[in-house]
Amino acid sequence: MDKHQQLKQYVTNNAGKIGKLIFFEPKRHKLLLFDFTANNAELTPELLGSTEQLSFWVFDKMKVDNCRYGIGGYLEDRVLYNGTKLFNTDGDIRSLHLGVDIWGDAETTVYNPIAGKVHSYQDNSGEGNYGPTIILEHDLDGLKLYSLYGHLSHESLMGLHIGMPMAKGEPVGHFGDCEENGNWPPHLHFQLMFDMEGNVGDYPGACRLSEKESYQQNIADPNVILQFPEDNIVR
Repeated sequence: MDKHQQLKQYVTNNAGKIGKLIFFEPKRHKLLLFDFTANNAELTPELLGSTEQLSFWVFDKMKVDNCRYGIGGYLEDRVLYNGTKLFNTDGDIRSLHLGVDIWGDAETTVYNPIAGKVHSYQDNSGEGNYGPTIILEHDLDGLKLYSLYGHLSHESLMGLHIGMPMAKGEPVGHFGDCEENGNWPPHLHFQLMFDMEGNVGDYPGACRLSEKESYQQNIADPNVILQFPEDNIVR
C-alpha cells in the first residue's frame, strides 16, 4: 500500500482524530469553488496584476453567491502566477498548484486538524511568496505527514518553537492581510507532504507541469483531510 492509500485508510479508521481546519458549519456555510485556470475569461491581465482588484473580485464573488469561504486549487494549472517572478524565473512557469487555497477574511482563525508538533516556521517574504508560514509534523500510526500553512499573519509566528506540541483543534494562526502574506488577497494555502525533502520553514507550493508526476508522489490531496461536504460547494 502506498502512502496516499495509507493516509486515506488512516482518516477512514480514525475519523475522531481529524478536526476542522477553519470554523465551518455545514448547515450555515457555503464554499465557492474558484477557477484560476486559463478557462476563466474573467481573469484578465489587469485583474491578475492588481492585488486590490483581485481581492475585490474574489470577495465580491463570494458575497454574490452567499459563501463564507472560497476554496480550490489542488493540482490546478493556474494563470494566477504568470506575471510573478517567483514562479517564472526561466520562462518555464511553475503554474501547477500543489495545495488547496481557502479564501476568507484576514484574521480568520486556522485550526490544527491533526495532533502533531511544530516542524519549522519562518516568514517567506517577497512578492507572491507565502509570507508567514508554519509547518507541522504528524505521526499517523507510523505514517509521517507534514502540513503546511501559508499566507498567515506575522503574529501567527509568535511564541512558537521547534518540537512544540500542537493538539487537534488548537489554533495554528490566522489569515494574514495582503501587506504581510506575499501581497495576495487574504487566504490560507494548505498543503500536505509525506517528506520535507530537506526543506525547513518552506516547501514549493507550485511546480512546473513537467514536474507533476514527481511532486504528486510526495504531495497528498488536502481534501482527504478537509472533507468539505459536496452539497456545500457552489460551482
